[in-house]
Amino acid sequence: MVFSCSLFLLYFLPFFLIIYFVSPYKSRNLLIVIASVLFYSWGGPKYIFIIFLSIIIDYFIAKLIFTASGNKRKLWLTIGISINLGFLIYFKYANFFLDNLNSSLSFLGFNTLSFAKVALPIGISFFTFHEMSYIIDVYRKDKPPMKSLVDYSLYILFFPQLIAGPIIRFNEISDQIIDRKANENIDFKLSGFYRFIIGLSKKVLIANVLGAEADKIFAMNVHEIDTITAWVGITAYAFQIYFDFSGYSDMAIGIARILGFVFPENFNNPYISQNITEFWKRWHITLSRWMRDYLYIPLGGNRVDTKRLYFNLWIVFFLSGLWHGAAWNFVAWGCFHGLFLIADRLFLLRFFKILGKFPSVIITFIITLIGWVFFRVENINEAILFIFKMFSFHFEAFPFFETKFITVLLLAFVFSFFNISKFGNRTENFFFANKHSLLGNYVLSFISIILFVVSLSYITSSGFNPFIYFRF
Repeated sequence: MVFSCSLFLLYFLPFFLIIYFVSPYKSRNLLIVIASVLFYSWGGPKYIFIIFLSIIIDYFIAKLIFTASGNKRKLWLTIGISINLGFLIYFKYANFFLDNLNSSLSFLGFNTLSFAKVALPIGISFFTFHEMSYIIDVYRKDKPPMKSLVDYSLYILFFPQLIAGPIIRFNEISDQIIDRKANENIDFKLSGFYRFIIGLSKKVLIANVLGAEADKIFAMNVHEIDTITAWVGITAYAFQIYFDFSGYSDMAIGIARILGFVFPENFNNPYISQNITEFWKRWHITLSRWMRDYLYIPLGGNRVDTKRLYFNLWIVFFLSGLWHGAAWNFVAWGCFHGLFLIADRLFLLRFFKILGKFPSVIITFIITLIGWVFFRVENINEAILFIFKMFSFHFEAFPFFETKFITVLLLAFVFSFFNISKFGNRTENFFFANKHSLLGNYVLSFISIILFVVSLSYITSSGFNPFIYFRF
């Protein structure tokens, strides 16, 4: 089940909210867990047992970490992380490793191995990071372990973030799981509703339209693509993945707010970044912070010599690319960004400072587009050829694109860069504010209802288009 389908919008979410708000306060966490199990099981019922198993293991390991002392605490932490990584490596990377092993064996003239393909549970990259955050935060004594298995299950299974984030660290939400009465007011619910509709509109009215055209272009023979088509294709994909993923995050944040939870922001207008370092402070923010706090800093962070610092940056983004997908193109994408982060520290930040704001934004956006080619095209050789086409300046007859696509592409461009101005920043703050005046609520309610009706009409009349990050 996905947020942008009529089943969720017209049945699951309304019925859940009605039952939730008429139920006693003490039973609401259990209701969320039950609803989350139904939500996840709708698309993959057999995989819910994998999550149950991992939840039970981590729940008791965290208690052992909390009560142990000395080296035993570190031993239980190591066991817990090993089990979680073991689940992730097996389900997400077993096929990748064996396929590459067979390719190597075939190249060397040996017989290849036959094996049954391992199916990928939806959202495993996200709930594994949540489980690791739980045991690490307990180990660091940031928070004590949950007393109730139901409460811990809510942290892992909470359906707004279960499939594709945001990645919420345990220490950020543990108190809210126990008590969120302070957030259960009309302003929170209304702001959550507005945020949900904004996310739905971004996904349905922008990302889906751009995605349909981007799919057509990337399905073409790369040898036959001219420069204009290549640029239109990758630009459409760049805006598609942004409005798709940020739209999902907005919807998750919105549902959470309706229920009294505060989720961390996951996007902050990444395409107005003036360098790649800033881009990663604005794109998939919760992943960047997770990698920083649980990987980069333990590796030594900035407290090491220059060579080790660059190695730490590169290894973090190598693993970040691998986290996104078990394929070499994702590894190439991660390494690409890692190299530019190193280049930022070496000389690019000083160079961009000399250039000024707007040229830096343009260059950074072009670098980001080149990176998205590796993310979108699975075959690295074809990705390199696609990039060559972008800069070959080979022009054929101007390609024809539908007016609807061009209109949405221009809107996506405006919305992506709108916040570079003070007016755009003020406008966004109005829409995303936690509290509004009576007139503001009337205006936003009217806009939200219109957007919901238009989005629902589009959903019922168009084909199914799942969220991009569901595959991760």
